[in-house]
Amino acid sequence: MIDKLFEVKRHYEEINNQLTDPTVISNNELYRNLMKEHKNLTPIIEKLDEYTVAKDAFEEAKSLLEEGGLDADFKEMVQQEYDDNKELCAKYSEELKILMLPKDENDDKNIIMEIRGGTGGEEAALFAHSLFRMYSMYAEARGWQIEINNINETELGGVKEVSFTIDGEGAYSRLKFEGGTHRVQRVPETETQGRVHTSAATVAVMPEAEEVEFDLNMNDLKIDTFRSSGAGGQHINKTSSAIRVTHLPTGMVVECQDERSQYKNKDKALRVLRSRLLQQKQEEQHAEISAERKSQVGTGDRSGRIRTYNYPQGRVTDHRIGLTLYKLDSFLDGNLDEMIDALVTADQAEKLKNSEEA
Repeated sequence: MIDKLFEVKRHYEEINNQLTDPTVISNNELYRNLMKEHKNLTPIIEKLDEYTVAKDAFEEAKSLLEEGGLDADFKEMVQQEYDDNKELCAKYSEELKILMLPKDENDDKNIIMEIRGGTGGEEAALFAHSLFRMYSMYAEARGWQIEINNINETELGGVKEVSFTIDGEGAYSRLKFEGGTHRVQRVPETETQGRVHTSAATVAVMPEAEEVEFDLNMNDLKIDTFRSSGAGGQHINKTSSAIRVTHLPTGMVVECQDERSQYKNKDKALRVLRSRLLQQKQEEQHAEISAERKSQVGTGDRSGRIRTYNYPQGRVTDHRIGLTLYKLDSFLDGNLDEMIDALVTADQAEKLKNSEEA
């Protein structure tokens, strides 16, 4: 692996030289691509440099100990240097293995999330709203921008479905494991006998497709306009600004009515449709990758249930990695990093295992 890493370092240095070349700087697309590659390689090179320093210090201490003839105090100091740097070498080596894993090409992309109330009627819609609030707070804490594409609200403050874009660095890499069925167990406010009800909502996470990645044929689209509607008469336009786009070859339908401008709604709807179609295309072309993404981490759950939110016990459990956190209120306020970090670590461990078996 180390030989391969030094090849990567040579390539990194070549990129550094290219980035100072006036002909490269004047080529916007080439310069942008090289900067992106430089950014992706930088963490690897920085970790390799740390490994190299520790390895040199380890080798020097090892050589002094093998030569012998050291007084007691100096030998103790050298032994400590030997032990510390041996431990660091092992640590950095494992970190480099993870950094060298193939990178998901979508990790740096913005995402489109879709949340739908599932089984459970109004209670499921209220839970879907709680999930939307949770992801919104998480995005806000990370400085990401959220833009609602479409929302179908209920009279009691729930949402039957909501589609929104999250624009921010690393959005897909952090939230890609959230796709699946989320289950809630709680006593509904309308329940007079205090019985715990179970309901569910589904979450879809898609990397936002760029126009160059998926070329929409406008002849394949049926575009209808209608008046925006909202629960209890909220956000209702008197003009037909809402947009419904139907992709005729697949029958896929996207609605957008959040904006008062028909043009803006159409633009948002096409972005969502393009992302859905790109994901469908990728899943068809890469069946194995699709299966991994659907299970997200490990073997997954056959029912598609990935997580349970239990209000009476104040816990949230991710069934894919068997992690339970007894901090439900904090979790629903958008403090997701502990769970997401565990999912990322489990995914990396699975990939390392597969790479070693290959």
